[in-house]
Amino acid sequence: MAEGSNGRRRFSDKWGKHELDVLAVLSSAFPQWLTSRQIAQRVKAYADSYGELADQAAKAAFAKQFQRDRAKLAAMGIAIESRQPEYSSKSEGQDFASYRLQLGDEPRIRLRFQQADLPVLAAANYLARSMSMSSAPAHTQQHASRTAPRVPQTPIPGLGLDSMAPGLGTQHIPENLVREVDSRRFAATVAVGEEHLNVAYTDADDLAMFVLEHPNSSVVSPPEAVAAFRRRLNAATQFQLADDSANSSAAKVRAQSIESADGEGDEEETDGKHGKKSSFQTGSEVDRRLRLMLFLSAHLGEEYSLPELATRFIGEPKSDDELKKYVATIHKDINTLTTVSDDGEMAGSQFFDIDWSLLDTEGIVSATNSLGLERLAGISPQYMSMLTASVNYLAHASLLPADQREQAQDLYERLVKHVAPGETPWLSLTGYEVEPRSFTAVKNAIKEHKLLNMVYRDGAGRNLRRLVAPSKIYVDEGVYYAAMWTDVADVAPQDLQELVHKDMTINKETGEPRIWQVLTISRIEEAQIVDPTAELHVPDVSVSDLRKWITDTATPAVFITDQPHLQFIKTLADAHVEPCGEGEKVHLFVRSDSWFVAFCIAHARHIVAVAPETLRSMMVARAQRELSISEETAQDTEESAS
Repeated sequence: MAEGSNGRRRFSDKWGKHELDVLAVLSSAFPQWLTSRQIAQRVKAYADSYGELADQAAKAAFAKQFQRDRAKLAAMGIAIESRQPEYSSKSEGQDFASYRLQLGDEPRIRLRFQQADLPVLAAANYLARSMSMSSAPAHTQQHASRTAPRVPQTPIPGLGLDSMAPGLGTQHIPENLVREVDSRRFAATVAVGEEHLNVAYTDADDLAMFVLEHPNSSVVSPPEAVAAFRRRLNAATQFQLADDSANSSAAKVRAQSIESADGEGDEEETDGKHGKKSSFQTGSEVDRRLRLMLFLSAHLGEEYSLPELATRFIGEPKSDDELKKYVATIHKDINTLTTVSDDGEMAGSQFFDIDWSLLDTEGIVSATNSLGLERLAGISPQYMSMLTASVNYLAHASLLPADQREQAQDLYERLVKHVAPGETPWLSLTGYEVEPRSFTAVKNAIKEHKLLNMVYRDGAGRNLRRLVAPSKIYVDEGVYYAAMWTDVADVAPQDLQELVHKDMTINKETGEPRIWQVLTISRIEEAQIVDPTAELHVPDVSVSDLRKWITDTATPAVFITDQPHLQFIKTLADAHVEPCGEGEKVHLFVRSDSWFVAFCIAHARHIVAVAPETLRSMMVARAQRELSISEETAQDTEESAS
């Protein structure tokens, strides 16, 4: 080891084993508390570097390294709790406490998962952990008593799942799920009627839009989200009436499609900042050994072959030689977990008693005596409820392929049996649950250049069946639209000819026959993909032109911002934007008054005026109503608390 500035050897993790030694020392001492000095003496890597903690530099260096190791164990779901300081290094401002492993009193839930469950389970774990971490308090209490027991560092929940489902970290998580989850960095609890919903959202504007689009809902927690919502409501009550005159030099916001046949030019490229992810787990030796340790702790006395463990914890080998390499690695891990220490002088990672004769003769691992670590293995009841809710959400959202959604439903029915009634939280991602059930069928028909046999509801509520050729999908005012080409008689199968309906009435906005049919996908009740009898040719029309087919009943509206180049304006298809004072004036056509009211209130932090007066008055009235409801809710909460 290299010499440090204080003459002591720098800390080294040559064998990647000291976290295991820390765990072994604390678990073998449980339920006793060990002081910093005792830990430094018993863990060989610490003893080599810090000795007896005889000076302030050694104390500070030990504390820094120990907290790193403690955090690493916490990331694996293993918490180390602390109590009042044993002594203090005043010159360094460094407190030292007594520590012990937090094995916990609550029972852990142990389940058997099938190999087919792993893709869905990995996706649900990704969603559940994202929600859990987003919901974690941002600030810890600063004035706790020095003699009071300290709150243990809360482990990231769910890594006990590794002990139940090894191989979880090798699963591929769909990129669209990663993208949608990662784009919503925060979580809040929203009351919708009498139910509470855990909502992941991008920013306060996004959360406000979600609340305003769900009648009788309000933000419950965290307090920062409640305050941010109230600020937008207060700002909306101050909206002025905007001048709706237009400037001919205004710039136009490009309309974009979600899916098109040929990737037309009006569709922006997806940015590349979202890389592929497989899971939260890393592939280091220490992580693998910790997961293996939890797995064996959860299955004491059971027998597993070395090839089976190698496949579970390293991955599917591509050849016999690679399998031999993986088996050798797992065998080495077993040796590490049953070795006292590198030189036998100090207590170390002796977690198990292994049936060595069985291992040597048949290559089968059977472990006993896990130093009480079996209490760490499994899934906590709290995380089980969050995981169950995530599986349920994925079964009903379009974030997973259809086959995995069916698997998610099957897995949910098994998991929910282990959750007490009323303890499964409802989850939601803002803006994503609106994807309608026929979305995938329409999208696939576009991608494969095929026809769609659909049943949809018309404006009078009647169910009509039509054969069409879907061309583009786009989102407008928070609603999914599909543009359907109706002139398909030449490529329609003979038995479906009667379903072809080419409307030749004139659209007053475009001055052309209504050969295009644009409708909300949520109105499509049934959708079946049909092969055309010949190559399908659909005119390439931009989203902006397609929108004209349904804007003849829209209302012209205007809002003015307090600064230019705001991101949310870029989401408004075909809006015209012109400079106005210190900000910009935005002209657009609105088909849903309620959507525009919610949109302006949600972004009221940067909107100073709106028009026409009818919509402005609706916004002010809605904001005042939401404020009065939140005040009543706050009073009820205070009264119930008192």
